[in-house]
Amino acid sequence: MVALKKLLDEEKLRLAFELSLWFKAIFAASEIVAGAATWFVPQRLFLTLVLWVTKDEFAEDPHDLVANFLLHTVQHLSIDTQKFAAIYLLAHGVIKLWLIVGLLREKLWYFPVSIIVFGLFIGYQVYRFTFTHSVWLLLITALDVVIVALTWHEYRYLRNERKAVASNS
Repeated sequence: MVALKKLLDEEKLRLAFELSLWFKAIFAASEIVAGAATWFVPQRLFLTLVLWVTKDEFAEDPHDLVANFLLHTVQHLSIDTQKFAAIYLLAHGVIKLWLIVGLLREKLWYFPVSIIVFGLFIGYQVYRFTFTHSVWLLLITALDVVIVALTWHEYRYLRNERKAVASNS
């Protein structure tokens, strides 16, 4: 019990919260970059890139699952699908980054909004998992659940701390 209390002391939880937000911010920035690239890069260039990346795999094993999946995906990527993916990545990244900045600045109203939005993202990711069965999607979802729990804890901590300061003034 004492070991659990040490593991979950306030300083460590706050550090875990901040580190997870910075990690999520990096991921959100990469989504923004990927979304912009998806919007502006022509489909032909995607195909050329995938062919270049997978050429060694095809030489080694023409039935390579990942290489064939990438090639098939790019070959059947419509302009509408590409634009949807770009908008999705951009919107997802921008919204997450905006929320993370607000959380790092400790603006209290960002906390419940972030919990709701991250909860919606989790719901969508679970829905997508039922189709893809992607382990990566499951890991990202698990990380998001931890971040929501840490966000809720941090919100309660900051709110109580500010109430205590206000009552002592």
